[in-house]
Amino acid sequence: SGEMYLENILVLKKRYGKVRYIDIARELTFSKPSVSRAIGILKEDGYIVVDDDGYIELTKQGRGVAKNIYEKHKVLTEFFTSVIKVSPEIAEEDACRIEHVISDETFKGLKKVLEDKNL
Repeated sequence: SGEMYLENILVLKKRYGKVRYIDIARELTFSKPSVSRAIGILKEDGYIVVDDDGYIELTKQGRGVAKNIYEKHKVLTEFFTSVIKVSPEIAEEDACRIEHVISDETFKGLKKVLEDKNL
């Protein structure tokens, strides 16, 4: 679930420029206490920092993890919609689940299929 939070912070940062606890809670439809707890863990582990105004920033380490997960999400979604013709809604849902458990070898293979098909 930490990866999901990091990916979400990355996406919200691109969308709004700044990210707060409440933005994450709304986006993920989680309670504020749940988000607060997760943010605390990510902060302790060095993936994020929170400034005095409550804005959340990814550290270099956090940004690396977030970008990796986000790339998997995009590639999986594209593979599902373009290659196996799954609806965009289902592709998004499945990508969200699979992006956290897919092996690097399998991911590289899917990515290569998309590149070879020029999709």
